[in-house]
Amino acid sequence: MAHPLPGVDYPESWRELLAWFPDDAACVADLERLRWPDGFVCPLCGGGQGWRMGDGLLRCAACDRRTSVTAGTILAGTRSPLSLWFAAAWYITNQKSGVSALGLQRALELGSYKTAWAWLHKLRRAMVRPGRDRLSGEVEVDESYLGGVAPGKHGRGAEKKTPVLIAVEKRGRGIGRVRFARVPDTSTDSLLPAIEELIEPGSVVATDGHAGYNGLAGAGFTHDRHSLFATGDPAHVAMPRVHRVASLLKRWLLGTHQGAVRPQQLDYYLDEYTFRFNRRGASHRGLLFYRLLEQAVQVEPTPLAKLLGGAR
Repeated sequence: MAHPLPGVDYPESWRELLAWFPDDAACVADLERLRWPDGFVCPLCGGGQGWRMGDGLLRCAACDRRTSVTAGTILAGTRSPLSLWFAAAWYITNQKSGVSALGLQRALELGSYKTAWAWLHKLRRAMVRPGRDRLSGEVEVDESYLGGVAPGKHGRGAEKKTPVLIAVEKRGRGIGRVRFARVPDTSTDSLLPAIEELIEPGSVVATDGHAGYNGLAGAGFTHDRHSLFATGDPAHVAMPRVHRVASLLKRWLLGTHQGAVRPQQLDYYLDEYTFRFNRRGASHRGLLFYRLLEQAVQVEPTPLAKLLGGAR
């Protein structure tokens, strides 16, 4: 559905959420609408015909296998009520700056911190739409270093910090969409593949004079290089958008998560920030709830062992 409507396709308030989804049957019906907008498709064989069994499961007419709307998704195998998952998705998306696992545990009265942590990380994996579009047009690119306060060198070459490539679309004098990629280092061999993954070829890519960006023109981009040494301009003046986003990202990690983000989990915190930032102009917070559930039924299950491992 291209343009879901408030009050029609998603609730507009917490009270409305409770009225719409009082039990698992109502949640299942909504997830089926989101996962199969054109009708049931068997996740095992791709068959398009099926019928509902007495236990609520769906039986495929082609392969005769029974399945459910949560099979093959991040909700697969959950023992908790789906209505509680819906409440978690609502709470997470309606907090403008996000939530910590402890905050989620307290808000929903979950039995343990471990459960809240796992739910948050599962839902973060649904915050990136499979096959999402790359950035295009004019894009500012730079690296930032994420991690706690540590002695020694800052910026490129900083120890005990994780380098992250940040790409920000220009939208007039403002900021469009953002993308992030954790990179092993700031060499061309690391930066160029990340840029190719995040940005459409043919785009204008603005960078500073770092040699790690030297291969952009050969990879099909128009390279708009800003040599800070030659011009004397500070980085935040030469490329204000990407430095503004880097500052906001660090503030978010420090404020919402107290900087307690492990490197192996960083990818998914970046996904959450991307999800929130790129929808910052949404007129209804319920739309974020809708998009999160829409993507949750498109993402494969993630067992706890993989959640703990973190990195893609």
